[in-house]
Amino acid sequence: MVDDHESHGIEVHLDRLLADRGMTLAELASRVGVTNVNLSILKNGRARAIRFTTLTRICEALDCQPGDLLTYVGDGDGDGDGDGRRAGLVGHRPPAPA
Repeated sequence: MVDDHESHGIEVHLDRLLADRGMTLAELASRVGVTNVNLSILKNGRARAIRFTTLTRICEALDCQPGDLLTYVGDGDGDGDGDGRRAGLVGHRPPAPA
């Protein structure tokens, strides 16, 4: 069974960027052309995906680079191996011997 609330290893820094620019979430939503709700989901780290067109418009509105908005902090599965898969999942195979 797939967990619909799988964690990921991406941090979103939208709060900091908005504060640095003195901009509200509502103002950014208006400039980007998305809803406040969708930006709030992104801001709170609950987004599962973002379109490149939306990312582009956010970066244009905030005068930033994608790396200013998003940071990779780990694979999110908590086992520290960097493969993004939880230990013990069916189909997870260890690396082949060299």
